[in-house]
Amino acid sequence: MNKVVCYPRCCMPTTFNDDVWYFELFSCSEYKKENIGHIGATFFKELKKSGIVPTVEAVDFAILALSVVSADKAVLRRKSPDGWTREIHLTTYLYETEKWNAVKDKLEWMLRFLTGDFWSLNILPLPENIIPSYNQKEYEGDCVCLLSGGVDSLVGAIDLWSSNRKPIFVSQVVRGDAKHQREFAKLFGNNKICQWSCFIRKKGESENSTRARSIVFFAFALLATCGMTPGKNGRKEIIVPENGFISLNIPLDPSRIGSLSTKTTHPVYMKSLQEIWNNVGIKVDLTLPYKYKTKGEVLKNCLNQQALRETVFDSTSCGKFQRHGLRHCGTCIPCLVRRAAFLEAGFKDITVKGYCTENLVNAKSMDVAAAEMAILQTKRYGIGAVIKGSLSFANAEEREKYEGVVLRGLLEIEELLKEQGVL
Repeated sequence: MNKVVCYPRCCMPTTFNDDVWYFELFSCSEYKKENIGHIGATFFKELKKSGIVPTVEAVDFAILALSVVSADKAVLRRKSPDGWTREIHLTTYLYETEKWNAVKDKLEWMLRFLTGDFWSLNILPLPENIIPSYNQKEYEGDCVCLLSGGVDSLVGAIDLWSSNRKPIFVSQVVRGDAKHQREFAKLFGNNKICQWSCFIRKKGESENSTRARSIVFFAFALLATCGMTPGKNGRKEIIVPENGFISLNIPLDPSRIGSLSTKTTHPVYMKSLQEIWNNVGIKVDLTLPYKYKTKGEVLKNCLNQQALRETVFDSTSCGKFQRHGLRHCGTCIPCLVRRAAFLEAGFKDITVKGYCTENLVNAKSMDVAAAEMAILQTKRYGIGAVIKGSLSFANAEEREKYEGVVLRGLLEIEELLKEQGVL
């Protein structure tokens, strides 16, 4: 099945077809059919607890984001003709349909880039108000900052705190990260944190590649901006603290091209999202302060080294953290980048619980092998042999900066592999 319908209860279909996935938004479905699920059942409850009264634009984007991740979870890649690329037909309901239909082509293109699939959106009018009435809590914030619990978001929090900024932190509730997210927000943001979830419930097999998941993070960040007043320029700001090497996520293994490589904060995705927001009248700017820095450089340039050293080893980087009992695997690309960054910054790596694989010499890891191959290719043929066409989106000036980030990031990993005896 590649058709998905996401609806609030007021738009519940009168009939449910067997060849369509259905997800009820913001409440649990009363129907127990195999192809009916729900998402965001506690959404408005969590917003009310945070004291955030959302704008119509923010709710529309949240509905869109929740609908997209539902479809991403429901439609299985293995059932597509090539085993990966899907055709997804998504129907959802928004308040300002005219605005969003005007950017429908841009939305479909952005989702195509983000997930590698072909998206067809059917945006229908939401006939009644579903936003509950409650009092707005005034946050003394001058920006919203994503706080995942990772190294970069921690440095982002410390840098904002050290610069006398007043961030409102936004986190997605993730098992193993939630506690540290709250601790970081308490230390560096006066406990101003919106920690929300988008729990999806469906029966049967689910797609686990979840390339679209970051769109919900940005929807949550947009909702959090509703709790702050605009700056002098009439706009609000969302800080996205992610190093450039990970943002670009250049495939180190030739087999991991296209959507096989995640694009969570990729410059193309960020630019596209910003343009869509601008087009629909959302006056919020996405700022990526570390887009031209490696993770090692992010650590070295942190504005409060003492605070960083006291907290950074509680952060989480691993792409398989939950799979390994809330412990870093030590061999995935995010773990390699993390370990290399600590080495580059001169930090003795005392990550809590250590790594499942400490010694990389005998690690049977495709990611370690891919990193080794990319380093050897760079030495022999230059960085262009690894980057290939991955930076075709950038102008000449940007391309030079992004090439530098990729090269320096690989050099950091090279030093790690040398220290470990792999190279």
